[in-house]
Amino acid sequence: MAYWLLKSEPQVYSIQDLEREGRALWDGVRNYQARNYLLRMQEGDLCFFYHSSTTPPGIAGLCRVVRTGLPDPTQFDPESPYFDPKATREKPRWYTVEVAFVEAWPLIPLEALRPCFPQDHPLVRRGNRLSVMPVPQEVAERLIARRGCR
Repeated sequence: MAYWLLKSEPQVYSIQDLEREGRALWDGVRNYQARNYLLRMQEGDLCFFYHSSTTPPGIAGLCRVVRTGLPDPTQFDPESPYFDPKATREKPRWYTVEVAFVEAWPLIPLEALRPCFPQDHPLVRRGNRLSVMPVPQEVAERLIARRGCR
């Protein structure tokens, strides 16, 4: 099993939204490196649900990958802000996964997460814009065991 961090602005889509819906596509990712991480995900992988662009940002819960390698449907929708005119159903450019809610946590703020992650990890490096990134196994296990890095 691998571990991932998925970022979302809570005013757009929050852990509470996922809890209410139960399952959701992680669509709208338009960064090639993040897309490649989505393509590496396997069913059963665990994802930390991170609330970004809020005060404070941080991990708000867990979800699990339940389906992989799905073409992102928003790339085909001209009404979507994620529409990609170069994508076709025969040759999609963007992929997604479906995730299922596992549990909500009291928010673990980014400042409390900084000492947990290697200094070069994209989450703690300044200027990082990736919405999907791997989490080292040892960090993930500590976070899950303690709901933080204490």
